[in-house]
Amino acid sequence: MRKYTIGWLAGLAILFALSGANGQSSLQSGQRDIEMNKLSAESGCNLCHSLEHRKYGSNELLPIGPAWEDIARKYRGQKDAVDRLVRIVVQGTGSQDRHWSGKASGVTMPPNAVEISKPDAEKLVRWILSLDKTAHQ
Repeated sequence: MRKYTIGWLAGLAILFALSGANGQSSLQSGQRDIEMNKLSAESGCNLCHSLEHRKYGSNELLPIGPAWEDIARKYRGQKDAVDRLVRIVVQGTGSQDRHWSGKASGVTMPPNAVEISKPDAEKLVRWILSLDKTAHQ
């Protein structure tokens, strides 16, 4: 009986330890979401971009910029994604760069070096790339 109780208690202790780690991870993730949403709002990103993709009806205008989930999905697994997207955020895109044609109504992304620093842009880009829900399925 005593061996059974010790084994059960050890298993229970491991379970609590694991759930505590996951709970802390969720808490940290939630805190990161709050920080990045605040950064994006303060930097003006939310004027053109949304978090989630939504389907638009034939009579609706496309969003100015692509949803962050769409960006995360498009750049999933690309080794240069962070550098490329940080460059786009800070420097903007040229009028010939229409890689979101048909998905966003904005002709170009304006430079944002005044609105957001390069280190903050990198933090935001890394967070955006983590939003790809299909990568975790």
